Amino acid sequence: MSGRFVAAAVAVLVAWPAAAEPLSVEAAHRFVVGKTFAYSCFDGTRGAGRIQSDLSVAGTIQVKGAGPVRFVHLPPGTLKVKGAAVCASVRGIPFEPCFNVDRTAPQSFRGSISGLSFAYCDFTRHTPRRPSVRTSVRQRPPSQPMPIQAAAAAPAAGN
Repeated sequence: MSGRFVAAAVAVLVAWPAAAEPLSVEAAHRFVVGKTFAYSCFDGTRGAGRIQSDLSVAGTIQVKGAGPVRFVHLPPGTLKVKGAAVCASVRGIPFEPCFNVDRTAPQSFRGSISGLSFAYCDFTRHTPRRPSVRTSVRQRPPSQPMPIQAAAAAPAAGN
């Protein structure tokens, strides 16, 4: 069985680049905007974030996978469309990097800096679960009155 697993893993790894689907600017916009994605990058940086419809970005980042997790908010217009490319305008960076966006699975994509394919981040859509609350107190049907315990209703001795 392990031989089959290794063969399947090798086949997936070999086919992976062929399975990546480059996304046009419009397709990337539809696929990404308004959704939350977790990401991990080639250098270990990781986090989660969301691109808003005004092309602002909000989320968390942990640089190189170490140190504190920080909240980051980049203003509207941070991401820009330049021709057929998606680019970023970030204060403190003297140039505007542009990105290749390739869909790698139904819920994920890889963003890499144009011309530097080794510099990439993999993004996976995060589907928030409903918060679940567990309680040990049994709820009574709303049509029934709340029972009053006799000991709780009687005045304490010595008063």
